[in-house]
Amino acid sequence: MQSIVEVYRTRTPGSAAMHRRASAVMPGGDTRAAVAHQPYPLTVVRAEGPYLWDVDGNQYLDLLGNYTSLVHGNAYPPIVAAAEEALRRGTQWAARNETALALAEAITRRVASVDQVRFTNSGSEATLLAVEIARAATGRRKVLMARHGYHGSGAIFETGTHGREGPDTLLAEYGDAAGFAAVLEEHGADIACVIVEPVLGAGGVVAPPAGFHGSVAAAAHAAGALFILDEVITLRLGVGGAQAAEGVTPDLTTMAKIIGGGFPVGAVGGRSELMALTRPEGGAVPSSGTFNGNPVTAAAGVVSLAHLTEARIATMAAQAERLAEAIGVAARGEGLACKVTRTGSLLNLYLADEVGFGPGRLDAAEIALLHLACLNHGVFLAPRGMMALSTVLQERHIDEAAVCIAAAIADVAASLGAARPVPVPVG
Repeated sequence: MQSIVEVYRTRTPGSAAMHRRASAVMPGGDTRAAVAHQPYPLTVVRAEGPYLWDVDGNQYLDLLGNYTSLVHGNAYPPIVAAAEEALRRGTQWAARNETALALAEAITRRVASVDQVRFTNSGSEATLLAVEIARAATGRRKVLMARHGYHGSGAIFETGTHGREGPDTLLAEYGDAAGFAAVLEEHGADIACVIVEPVLGAGGVVAPPAGFHGSVAAAAHAAGALFILDEVITLRLGVGGAQAAEGVTPDLTTMAKIIGGGFPVGAVGGRSELMALTRPEGGAVPSSGTFNGNPVTAAAGVVSLAHLTEARIATMAAQAERLAEAIGVAARGEGLACKVTRTGSLLNLYLADEVGFGPGRLDAAEIALLHLACLNHGVFLAPRGMMALSTVLQERHIDEAAVCIAAAIADVAASLGAARPVPVPVG
């Protein structure tokens, strides 16, 4: 019987060839660290609705949606139509455009804490801009975040994501409100802001205890710091974002992903007096960008938000709950340890009894095998086991996913029956 890795190689020779070609002109063969995995990542050539197709013609059920951004699936017809109409009017110009205004208005209507919006081109840009607003507002430099939290690729955040403090980065444990309060009590005079996610996304789809965000916000304000809620991933969890469901009001909210309808986007929103710091005339925080508020992106984003209703959000959450239960049943049936964390339509799968982070994750070898096994059975999820459902998934797709993931789990169990897995070979 072929191993999981051998089956993957046999199915994907075109992706292997593309990886060799790409490695000659891009470090590691790609430009997104999150899509890299061994022995090589797929090359996808087409996507429509709930499916992807690779260069070898293999079809995959998309359970990732470009890491949560495609909340309506791939090439969603209403979004495609809006983007095509916008494209015919021009891709960008050095003046205001109507669709960016419409998107800003849509965001302020949905998210109660947001009076005004400033657009960027990515979530990373948005979080970095939010920090600069906080620094200007407070006259302080340091940022307090959760260990293993993720707020983009800025150096001030990357150290914390990897569990280390930096010159301007302080850390506390996610979910430990007392720990955040202690850091604020000791270093409050130097802390410009506290930034946290409603749910740890890249950190494993981990939800905090009830009241955590409200307690951290209160401690931040007591220390004279701003409270920033990073809703780049979680804005999909409610019409008003995760903050509405929790009843917490941040000073600033960072957004991206779903507000662009599948196009590059980011935004910072908050109270008018804070956002005034980014005004072109007299603002303390310079904020510009050739493609900020791009009209094509904004047109797609307006449709994305309009079609993300409470009913659709509830349906995705119910589907995610059903899929998580089916995965647990399949793993237990094979005698494998398993834990599926879930919040709304976001899930993360572990072949272990406890969640873990990054390179120290206890099930790193097992989850790498499961990821490849899922691809072999036509299910596309993140290499770390993360999934994000979309509104185009029907109940039959959830059934399909459950059957295919169960088959992948069986393959992993068979592989582990002989020996513990070793790292997947490169090349």
